[in-house]
Amino acid sequence: MDTKITKLNNNIEFAYKRNPNTPRVAFYLNFSLNKPSLLPGVYSLMVRLFMQGTKSRTAQQLSEELDKYAIDFSVELKLDYIKFKFVCLNEDFEKALEIFTDIVKNTTFEEFEKERTKLQGEIVAELDSPRAKIIDSYYKNIYEGHNYGFTNTVILENLPNIKKDDVINAYNEIVANSKKVCAFVGDLDFEYVDNLLQKHLGDIKVSTETLPELPRPILKEMKNVEVIQDDLNQAHILKGWTVSSADSDDFAAISLLNIILGASGLSSRLFLELRDKKGLAYVVRSAYDVARLSANFSIYIATEPNNIETSLKGFEEEIQKIKTVLVSEEELENAKNNIFGKWAFISETNSQQANWLAHYGVMGFGYDFHKKAVEKIKKVTPQDIINCANKYFNDTYVLTVLKP
Repeated sequence: MDTKITKLNNNIEFAYKRNPNTPRVAFYLNFSLNKPSLLPGVYSLMVRLFMQGTKSRTAQQLSEELDKYAIDFSVELKLDYIKFKFVCLNEDFEKALEIFTDIVKNTTFEEFEKERTKLQGEIVAELDSPRAKIIDSYYKNIYEGHNYGFTNTVILENLPNIKKDDVINAYNEIVANSKKVCAFVGDLDFEYVDNLLQKHLGDIKVSTETLPELPRPILKEMKNVEVIQDDLNQAHILKGWTVSSADSDDFAAISLLNIILGASGLSSRLFLELRDKKGLAYVVRSAYDVARLSANFSIYIATEPNNIETSLKGFEEEIQKIKTVLVSEEELENAKNNIFGKWAFISETNSQQANWLAHYGVMGFGYDFHKKAVEKIKKVTPQDIINCANKYFNDTYVLTVLKP
């Protein structure tokens, strides 16, 4: 079924897709984050408080009602937006939307101190993991001075300074000055859904002024960061570059470059070369992490401490190879099929489809992003891969090494 794109009376964008013969519907509502936050951690704390009660419901009442109607509700913080979502049975959509709207519009942010303490404990526990620790250091450096660089260690340092009023003011600012996109996928008539959305969400104010725009993060110089942790028995290496995001003509080639190098598991070049052939790495993979204003391409390696230099040399050899030697048509075709298979897998359910619609809408990539991206990926040539590798694999990178 085709997706219908329209707007509510207050200009909230609405993407609707009818998916017949499915018993559960999915609804997502995303609010963009447009202003730099002066308080790292305020958004992380905010999203934990939406289930702690509203002006008309206690936390216990919310929990009981959601359980009664088997409503799967959640709030999640992304780099560029806050995501509210629920999934419920078709016949319970109106009730679920009423509860959902009460949470979005009338949350009182109770249990502030309790949730702040819990968040502090969870971050400390997560940072016990070497992989979490090196990822934290990497993102803090590659996006230094930008909201994208508000990692767990930055948040942990700032959490004691956050007050309840800071959370309330930050949410009011988001509601007043954000792009708002909602998406519905399920087996209910458009007119029925649209009328309910107008009723429950139509009074949310949407700014008619041009929204503020965060600056694009820029990595200006090479950074080598070494972190020592005495109790480790492995070394962890993470190296990466800032690259273009999904709104770039290079998106298709970067995506394929990622699959070929290290995101296709056992068949990737880095895995075959560094783990299978040379036995240098316990784990080796690449990642292309896309945000709205930037993206980064990274390589992660876990190895023996005495193999750090050898592993890095092997990695550089693979980078040099892909910058100079054309990939075969077969390898490129396999990479394309890998991407298409993954995209099909993550777009099967109503919830997954609504998630992508709301995501691409609030990010500004276009609701038909997947369709257009597939056509662009199909057209990528081996020479495009070489051009892309040479464009982005330069001397302006972040190299983070965690070792004993």
